[in-house]
Amino acid sequence: MTARLIAAVMAALLSALPAAAEKLKVVATFSILSDIAGRVGGDAIDLTTLVGPDADSHAFEPSAADARIVAKTQVLLVNGLAFDDWAHRLARASQSKARVVVASQGVQPVSGHHGHDHDDHADPHAWQDVRNALIYVANIERAFASADPANAAAYAANAAAYRQELQALNTGIRRALLTFAPARRKAVTTHGSFAYFERAYDVEFSSPLGTSTEAQASAKSLAALIVGVRDAKIKALFLENAADPRLMRQVARETGVELAGTLYADALSTKDGPAPTYIALMRHNVALLTAAMARGL
Repeated sequence: MTARLIAAVMAALLSALPAAAEKLKVVATFSILSDIAGRVGGDAIDLTTLVGPDADSHAFEPSAADARIVAKTQVLLVNGLAFDDWAHRLARASQSKARVVVASQGVQPVSGHHGHDHDDHADPHAWQDVRNALIYVANIERAFASADPANAAAYAANAAAYRQELQALNTGIRRALLTFAPARRKAVTTHGSFAYFERAYDVEFSSPLGTSTEAQASAKSLAALIVGVRDAKIKALFLENAADPRLMRQVARETGVELAGTLYADALSTKDGPAPTYIALMRHNVALLTAAMARGL
C-alpha cells in the first residue's frame, strides 16, 4: 500500500468518527463560585473565572477581554445578593445570549452586622454557611442539565458526590466549634462577611466595616470596635485575604491584641495557598478560629 493510499484510508477513517461534543461554556464571576461549579460540571464544561484567587469581587472592574468572554459563553453564573451586580451590566454590554444563573437563588438572606455604622444590606457571602453551598450546587446542577441535557446524568452524579462531601463538612464544622463555650466563640474580622457563618455555627463576629470591602470605617465605628475588643477581652483579630489589612492592624496596635491569621471570605487562595478550594477554605477558617478559641478567645 502506497503512502498516498494509506493517507487516504486514514483520512476516511477519521472522517467517519463522530465529532467530539463541544463542552458547555460556563463563566463564573469569582473563584469560590467557580470551584463549586467545577465540581458539578466536571469534564463536561469549559469553565472560565472572571475574578480569580485572592482578588476582590466588590471592587472588580470588567475589561474588554472579559466582555468578549461573556459574549461567547452559554451559562453565566453569578452569586447574586448584590455581590457581583457588575456581571449583569457586563452581560448586557457584551450582548451575551448566555443564561444568567443566580447561584444564591433560594437562600434566606441575612442582614449585615449592625451597631458600628454598618450597612443594613443583606450579607452577600452566603457560602459561609455550608448549607447554602448545597443550595448553590442544586441551582448549578439544574442550570447545567437544562443547558446541556446530554450530560444531565453526569451533572447529577457529580452533584450527588459533592453534596455528600459538603454535608460531612457542615457536620465537622459544627462539631469543631460547638466544643467551645459560647463566651469563647467570638471573632473580630475586617469586614462584615461572616453573618451566615455566625447564624449557622453560633460564632459571634464583629468588624469595623459593612458587608463590602469598599466600605469605609467611621471614627465612631472604629472607636466602638476598639472598646468592644477590650471589654470582651478578645484574644485574637483576623485579617481577610481580599480586604485591606491596614484597619485591622490599627485595631491590633490600639488594643495590644495579636493578629491570628488570615480568614478567606470573598475569594479562594492560589493553588499553593491554604484555601485553593471551597472545602479547603472552610476548613482553613475553622482551624484558625478554633485555634484562637483554644487560646482563650
